Amino acid sequence: MSEDLLTLEVVTPEKMVFSGKVEEVTIPGTEGEFGVLRGHEPFLTSVDIGELYFIADGKKYFYAVNTGYAEVTASKVTVLIETAERADAIDKDRAERAKVKAESALAGLSKESSEYEKMRLALVRAINRIGVAEKSTLH
Repeated sequence: MSEDLLTLEVVTPEKMVFSGKVEEVTIPGTEGEFGVLRGHEPFLTSVDIGELYFIADGKKYFYAVNTGYAEVTASKVTVLIETAERADAIDKDRAERAKVKAESALAGLSKESSEYEKMRLALVRAINRIGVAEKSTLH
C-alpha cells in the first residue's frame, strides 16, 4: 500500500501545516480544482482561495487555503500558500463576523474604489472558511 501513497507538504510562511503520506489530494487551482494521485505527471501551478482536501488512512481532511503555488511530482505534492486552516480549527463565528464586515464594506464601495478588491477577497476568504468549517462536523 505504501507504494501507492503520495507525500504531501502544505507550507505557509509561518509553519509546516501538514507533512505526511496521503492516498490523494485535491487542490483549488486558479484554473480549476485538480486532484493528484501517486504517479501524476509533474507540473507547477498557482493555487486559489478555496478548499484543499486529502485522504489519509481512509479519512478526508479539509483545509481552507489562501493563494499560493503547488508543485506536483510523481511521488510528492508541495503546496506553498499564504494561509491554511484545518476545518476543525476554524473559528466559524469569527469567519461569520468577517463575512458581515466585508459585505457591509462592499455595499458602500464602488467597483472603482481602491478598497473594493481587498474587501471582495476578504468576503471570498470568509465564505470559504465558513464552508470548510462546516465540513469538520461531517467527518
